[in-house]
Amino acid sequence: MSKSLVIVESPAKAKTIARYLGDDYILRSSVGHIRDLPSGTIGVNVNNDFKPLYINMPGKEKIVRDLKTQAEKADKVLLATDPDREGEAIARHLAHILDLNPEDDIRISFNEITASSVKEAVENPRPIDANLFYAQQARRILDRLVGYELSPLLWQKIRKGLSAGRVQSVATRLIVIREREIDAFVPEEYWLLSAYLRREAKEKEFFSRYHGEMVEGKVKAHRPGSHEEVSELIKDIKSHDFIVDNVKKGTRQRRPYAPYTTSTLQQDASRVLGFTAKRTMRAAQQLYEGVELGAGGQTSLVTYIRTDSVRVSKASVDSARDYIKAKHGADYLPDKAPYYKNKKAAQDAHEAIRPSHFDKSPEEVQDYLTRDQFKLYELIWNRFISSQMKPARYSTLRVDILAGTHLFRSNGEILLFPGWLLQMGALDLPSQTKKDADDVVSMDMPELKEGMKLLLDRLEPEQKFTQPPGRYTEASLIKELESLGIGRPSTYAPTISTIQDRQYVEREGRTLFPTDLGILVTDLLEENFRNIVDTDFTAQMEDKLDDVEAGKEDWVKVLSDFYGPFHEQIETAKTSIEKIEIPDEPTGRSCPECKEGELVIRMGRYGKFIACDRYPDCKYTETIFEEAPAKCPLCESQVVIRKSKRGRTFYTCDKSNDKECKFIDWNLPIDGKNCPECGSYMVERNYRGKKSEMCSNKECPTRKKKLTKSKKAKAKPKAEKSKKDDGEDKE
Repeated sequence: MSKSLVIVESPAKAKTIARYLGDDYILRSSVGHIRDLPSGTIGVNVNNDFKPLYINMPGKEKIVRDLKTQAEKADKVLLATDPDREGEAIARHLAHILDLNPEDDIRISFNEITASSVKEAVENPRPIDANLFYAQQARRILDRLVGYELSPLLWQKIRKGLSAGRVQSVATRLIVIREREIDAFVPEEYWLLSAYLRREAKEKEFFSRYHGEMVEGKVKAHRPGSHEEVSELIKDIKSHDFIVDNVKKGTRQRRPYAPYTTSTLQQDASRVLGFTAKRTMRAAQQLYEGVELGAGGQTSLVTYIRTDSVRVSKASVDSARDYIKAKHGADYLPDKAPYYKNKKAAQDAHEAIRPSHFDKSPEEVQDYLTRDQFKLYELIWNRFISSQMKPARYSTLRVDILAGTHLFRSNGEILLFPGWLLQMGALDLPSQTKKDADDVVSMDMPELKEGMKLLLDRLEPEQKFTQPPGRYTEASLIKELESLGIGRPSTYAPTISTIQDRQYVEREGRTLFPTDLGILVTDLLEENFRNIVDTDFTAQMEDKLDDVEAGKEDWVKVLSDFYGPFHEQIETAKTSIEKIEIPDEPTGRSCPECKEGELVIRMGRYGKFIACDRYPDCKYTETIFEEAPAKCPLCESQVVIRKSKRGRTFYTCDKSNDKECKFIDWNLPIDGKNCPECGSYMVERNYRGKKSEMCSNKECPTRKKKLTKSKKAKAKPKAEKSKKDDGEDKE
């Protein structure tokens, strides 16, 4: 009986696909890449058209033997790796190992792991796409050349253990530039002026915000810049009556967002769920490869998760429309399905991220998913379904009020039809007045008519200062990288992880800020290797790799054009750059071990630490911990802040290193406060950005009540929070 061997990257994906292919197919997994450049040497012959020296990856011997054995037994071998450059490269390396002709019909690919997609792919194999492979190979070699030539220079000029990369160095520089902007920012004073008005003396007041001057029928927007100016303004305004000048009513539509790309999924998962990019992609990969759904077996729930396309198939649109009609009614279904356009043609390789099975809603499969899988699947499901619904519709109102030539303006809107917001659970939008917005939104205005005279209750000035640009979060950094054309869907998560692992960037809450080391390395690269950290140059290189994929550029020429000038810069820098000495910072303490040396703060591979200045004669060291605003509830010593391997904050006593005190807690203890129920110390719990007090004793009845109440609240439908940084990463 004939058998076909199908090879994929992961065991989970193999298990999912096996359900659809039956007994005539043998499924095997390569467990990721099977061949790569060697780790100990550069592995690229720069004098022979950049020929790569690929080797079988260490630790893959058993897998290679099994694949060869199964390939010899099979009548046909099909390579079903992921539908992108990386997947094409893995397929090409598998073909080499198994002695298959890459020009034969041995390659199959699919954007979703469903019965129809898998069977159609098996029936229509194709040759391995050489251009896709060369594009991936060019990127791999390019990154290897930069890393293996630039990193040793950093070791020589700064210290060992440093690294530089084509994308990671640009990402670090963006964070450094933002920090420079914050440091250089000079706040500017301005004032907001609110007029509280009534139609009649006994009526409820409403307010309008000073907007500027009306000069010859044209609005000249202006904000007072000082207390003196606003005082003069108030004095003049009070000498005039307040007259309604213009009442403009209308409607506006709020259209749904396009389905997710890798970038927008990572951004929303960060904003809404508090996930890191790495955590998002881990859960997304699991949803794509397949999860066990009880009697339903191993099932893939979403389409391929590395994409920058917003295109979706007609079949998925039809399924979504059927779901919307059944769930929400025909009123929420547009006559024609919405169309979303990609930024450029190169992004249309495969579909947006969407559900694979429309009969498996998040609620129906929740019991089979982990917390992360469910939250991400719910995000993807709601985004795609809502993208196929009608826009939300609002009634709008703008009222201009004049006091002489001084213009006050109020804006308001009321939701008339929820449209796609219904699927997002975002109907309970706050009907409150946003007093701190420049464009005032007032939901409680009375009926006003042009020419109506209003009564002034009071004028309220409020001093403000312009704010510096905010530091990057993972979400905003990914958005910036994408807008600049730097990196590709598969690179965002590993890039952000790398710059944190290298101690160039630190993450505090959701905020990313550069370390002293990150600033130092960026300064050196800017001065000597401008192209490497230049955003335009890096984006142009991405475009050239796209051209290689499209068959418009030769990969060897792309590398040659880059490497010649780059290598010259390296050779020049070896002699022109002075070694940078990072001075030790004195602590004013004597070494407790040798009694002769002084303790100093040094920069090490994993950040700053305290050491004896007599090293290597004395090897005494201490870890540096940040002090927390609390005393140890067990011994009254200082509580310090520490980080787990996954970056989560926890608290210990500063004597814990000496094993004198065993205090440790995920939550910050509250000084001098004990639980009235059991007498244990109280802690400050920070959950999803909200702080509350809680007993530290897990067995305390008050704690159990609090956590039960929290879980019930969590089970309620939540409003859309895509515009809000809320929550914390609980990796």
